[in-house]
Amino acid sequence: MHAERLRCYLAGGRPTGAARSQPGCRDPRPPLRSVAVELPGTLYFAQESEVWGGGRAFYDPGGPGVVWARAHLLTVGQFSDIAAQEMGRAPGRDLDLTAVLAEGRAALGPGRYETLVRPGDLHGLPLLTFTAPFSQTEAELNAPSAAYLRHLADGLAETGVWEPDRIAAYLAGCPGAAGRWSAEAVAGLMGRVG
Repeated sequence: MHAERLRCYLAGGRPTGAARSQPGCRDPRPPLRSVAVELPGTLYFAQESEVWGGGRAFYDPGGPGVVWARAHLLTVGQFSDIAAQEMGRAPGRDLDLTAVLAEGRAALGPGRYETLVRPGDLHGLPLLTFTAPFSQTEAELNAPSAAYLRHLADGLAETGVWEPDRIAAYLAGCPGAAGRWSAEAVAGLMGRVG
């Protein structure tokens, strides 16, 4: 969600606090537009991130609640290359989006971020994302790292839609973070570099 992190996915590079660089997309141009969105479902943290340490963020479209996110207007090639980077694959090949566009969900593999989801449409265009094949109730929850939470919180703050204290409370309340991170601790991370 953070603009700096998205730039690294598009043009290549390492976001602040990450343990690994991204190779970038075939088309490194920034998105034509980015907007705040609220999606049905749950944001949760599970597994262990090699890039950030701590739990990775996943989207459970069937979970209760609302997920705060950012939608970026990207080309199919950019979306495909970003998804490939998250799937641990080399970018360079467009994904076949036929099934996810028609059915709302498509599994490209069994691993993390290998399930494509279409949670809806925005201004006549499909909203697409990727997540795990399992729901929050099937996952082994794991608290996210400070660096990862900082990027998520600052990305939501960049939208100008949600107040910092609401963002901190929202992220601290997500499964995996709840009980391990307080809203005050998340708020203390926001806007800090390093």
